[in-house]
This record gives sequence, C-alpha cells and structure tokens, in this order.
Amino acid sequence: MARERLDSVSWDVCRGRTLGPAPFFVVGILNVTPDSFYDGGLTTRTESAVAKGLALLDQGADILDIGGESTRPFAEAVSADLELERVVPVVREILRVRPDAVISVDTTKASVARACLEAGALIINDVSAMDADPQLRDVVIEFQPGYVLMHSLGNPRTMQVEPRYDDVIDEILGFFATRLELLMRGGVPESSIVLDPGIGFGKTLEHNLELLRNIDKLLEFGRPVYMGLSNKSLWKGLLGREGKERNAPTLAASVVLYGKGVRIHRVHEVREVRDGLMVAHVLGKGAEGEARC
Repeated sequence: MARERLDSVSWDVCRGRTLGPAPFFVVGILNVTPDSFYDGGLTTRTESAVAKGLALLDQGADILDIGGESTRPFAEAVSADLELERVVPVVREILRVRPDAVISVDTTKASVARACLEAGALIINDVSAMDADPQLRDVVIEFQPGYVLMHSLGNPRTMQVEPRYDDVIDEILGFFATRLELLMRGGVPESSIVLDPGIGFGKTLEHNLELLRNIDKLLEFGRPVYMGLSNKSLWKGLLGREGKERNAPTLAASVVLYGKGVRIHRVHEVREVRDGLMVAHVLGKGAEGEARC
C-alpha cells in the first residue's frame, strides 16, 4: 500500500457511524480500576467514573476510552465478571447522559467487548491483537466496531521482562502487515482499523524512542496511527519525571508526532493536549488553508 501522509482522519465505527473527517481525535482515558499507574483508585465507583468521563468530554475528548483492567507492566489479570461489573454500568450511564458520546472500551475479552458494544460502545481497544481471547475476532466481525490493533511483546505480566528485537521497526511493520491481512481476510473492514505501536508494551526506552522517531513509517499502511504515550514510564527513563511531571513531555511529544502524521492521541490530560494539537494544526496550514503538517 502506498505511503501516505494523512492530513485529516476518518474512522468507521459501529452501527454505520463514521467519525470525522477531522484534523485529529483526542481520546480521553478513563480507568475504572484500583491499580492503573496514573490515577488508580480515583474512579473505581460508577458515580465517580461517570463524573470523570463527562468532565473529559467537556474538556474536548472526541472519544472516551474506558478500561476495567489495568494493562500497566506486571499488572495482575482480572476476571471477565469483575471487568464487566466495573465497565458496563459506566458505559450505560455516560450514554444515558450523553447519547452521542463515542465510547471505546479497553479490553482483551470477547465477553466484555460484546456486552459493551451491546450497551452502546463503538470502539474496541485491544492491547493483545486478539491473542488473549481468539473469540474476540468473532465479536469484532459481528459488530464491526472501530478496532485498535496494537503491538505488544507478550502480556502485561511478562512484556517488560528483557524485551528484545533484532530490528524493532522492521519487526513491528511486519507484525502490522500480517495482522492487517488476517483481519481483513476474516471480514474486518480496513476502514475500521487503526494502528497502535504499543509504546511501553514490551519495549525498552530505546525501543520506544526508535519507534517514535520513525513513526511515519506506519503510515505506509494507509491507516491512522493511534498513539498512547500519555505519562508513561519512558518519560521517567528519558527525563527522570514522575506522576504529573510527565504532562509536559506528553504534550510536547503529542505535538511533534502530530507533525509526523499521527492523528489519534490517547491522553489523560485532554484539554492541554487538545489545545496543543489545535495550535499545531492551525500553524501548519498553508495560505490556501490546507494542512501541510
């Protein structure tokens, strides 16, 4: 497929809905877990999770990504029943209050994906590329939601135990080439798939930086790139930053990556990143009003 710089982004999701075209999408992170690395425990109750989700939408989130199982390194797995108990009521209540909200669910489980799609979610964000639960493929084919295809070297329990690549760029490009072909051959529409390189998922600091420097190579597939680097540990490795001290490097990286063609950004601090991306978009316009960045 010819390499292409995407100046705007569109994404086909569930129920015949198309998001965009837009210069970018900001995905707000809503963790409904007690052990997420950034805000674990703050939104474990349905009421607090819904309030935080609505606040993220008010700040300008185009998509709300809700997760009931932490995928941080060395996190313990949770049962499908517990994940359903955490996530489905939040999906339902947010959509009751904001019927037009675009809800994504961060899950690797077919049963959770099905229940959330039935409750009105439109996107499945799967960090396992369907390796954790092969039945997820059947759910995605049946509902045809937006699907985030992510690269990970192993699962959260093992992925950061001495990750190694002969060539991290070539191996990840090969992964996406193979998985895209399998998904499309199986009946998943190409227009519903976006590609996430999986920053921090089975990668050292140098692996992550090499990927980010060469992120434009993922545009060879003609699909939008979905970036999740918000406040991750690479900022500790690169700058020694902890917690909310990572907000500034997250914003800087998001703006730089927008200039490289990344159009979907999954972040904790929605308003700040949205403002930065809008500045990058406006300043990147040529005299005719067409984006060049």
